[in-house]
Amino acid sequence: MRIAAITEDGTTISQHFGRAPYYVVVTIEDGRVVGREMREKLGHNQFASDPRAAELPGQPHGTGPDAHDKHLRMSQAIADCEALLCRGMGYGAYQSMQARGIRPVVTDIESIDEAVKAYVEGRIVDHVEKLH
Repeated sequence: MRIAAITEDGTTISQHFGRAPYYVVVTIEDGRVVGREMREKLGHNQFASDPRAAELPGQPHGTGPDAHDKHLRMSQAIADCEALLCRGMGYGAYQSMQARGIRPVVTDIESIDEAVKAYVEGRIVDHVEKLH
């Protein structure tokens, strides 16, 4: 199983999915970490000049077909992962990860290692109330 976490420093989970420049991907076998790698992540900076990136008035953040396409492109680097851990995410990105078959989890745990352990042990809490 592979679990991704958004990060800026490789150690902590970032506050916002769209702004984080990297993923840390942790590989788990038999309940133990057997691999860990940093992968570059597309984000808001790469899409800033895209005129389709504008928000739809009266809609939740990051919804609509153009936003969905952007989120799917952001998730290409972790298409081999079962879950994505973050500490903040827009509603549209959350739905896009689900559509790709990746379980998004909005956690209040800052440490990547601690959050991965909680996920593997089945005790991580998905704070969907933090979606924006």
